[in-house]
Amino acid sequence: EKNTWPRTDIVKELEELVRAANVEPSGKIFCLRDKPTPDLFIGKGKAEEINLFTQAEDIDSVIFSHDLSGTQQRNLEEIIGKKTIDRTQLILDIFSRHARSPEGNTQVELAQLEYLLPRLAGKGIMLSRLGGGIGTRGPGEQKLEIDRRRINKRIFKLKEDLKHLSGHRNLLRKKRKEENIFCIALVGYTNAGKSTLLNSLTNAGQHVENSLFTTLDPLSRRMSLPSGAKVIISDTVGFLHHLPHHLIDAFHATLEEVIEADLLIHVLDSNHPRIQEQGKAVFEVLEQLKCADKPIVTVLNKIDLQQDRAMLGWMQERFLNSIFISAKTKENIEGLIEVIESYCNPRMTSIKLSIPLNRMDLVDYLYRNAKVKSKKFDAKSVSLEININNNLLPNLLRNKEIEIIS
Repeated sequence: EKNTWPRTDIVKELEELVRAANVEPSGKIFCLRDKPTPDLFIGKGKAEEINLFTQAEDIDSVIFSHDLSGTQQRNLEEIIGKKTIDRTQLILDIFSRHARSPEGNTQVELAQLEYLLPRLAGKGIMLSRLGGGIGTRGPGEQKLEIDRRRINKRIFKLKEDLKHLSGHRNLLRKKRKEENIFCIALVGYTNAGKSTLLNSLTNAGQHVENSLFTTLDPLSRRMSLPSGAKVIISDTVGFLHHLPHHLIDAFHATLEEVIEADLLIHVLDSNHPRIQEQGKAVFEVLEQLKCADKPIVTVLNKIDLQQDRAMLGWMQERFLNSIFISAKTKENIEGLIEVIESYCNPRMTSIKLSIPLNRMDLVDYLYRNAKVKSKKFDAKSVSLEININNNLLPNLLRNKEIEIIS
């Protein structure tokens, strides 16, 4: 299909994906066609060229930058004589390496089996025939004979497990809504620095690695803003150019934090040469999730690595409602917090209260759930000036021992 990315950038990203799967690329072959062929995706002559190359270089596997049908893979392997891996297989392999939670592992296995099912040529296929290594993690490593019926049974079980696991997350979201807690989701291209930003804002201790797709399981952390507002910030899986649409559907549970968020923080690598294209790829996924109309703050990250500071002005013109930061060095993190405050403040009320001295439990409650700006004691009471979440205020004021001063 028509592609706005230069071929060199597409190849570079594919090589990064391959390395993220702990495999070292040994060579590359380009194929330019108006449209793919139904039997091989590429031409027969190109397939034979790949065969000669793999024999000369002792290649284990051939990885394609696009998705292949089951028929195309089988036909290619007959000519090439090596295992073929398409884009979906490669991404699923990387996901399987980084899934740590039960929910993440369940989603990966389910996606792998749903990918495998239409590719089974008849009953009684030995999954281990695929061999070891890239593209076979998860169900491909099981040394057992399995047929379509058993795969379908396993898929049904995994879907039921996923419903159960998602139920707990849904209960947490329901509680947040009841408490009127402002929820923020970090979104962005893979390796843009979302996990580092979560750590900078919340000291979450999220695993950070200079590699693609190191975050699969969403991680949510509470954060107290200077105004006293309590917010939830969630890290999410990174997006990718030409991300297969069926993978977005398969990992919908992982992306639910994006769908339910009140504010999206779109993290971009300000040093990446294809920053505009990466931003466009993120918005394409947000549109598929029907989230592109949510409030979005664009964070231009990694300015500590930016050699040409004049480029920052150029970027700010192209990315509206943007702010420059370094999540790693925490440069201008305070500025980002101020921006977050501006979105949360409508949910807060500033009020001055008088509380009897024999009700210090109420004072403790306010210190835990509000921002106390000032405190003054007299003989019978304590006066507090606070910022408090609007949702907490009605229940608080039902207490007749609390007097509103202003």
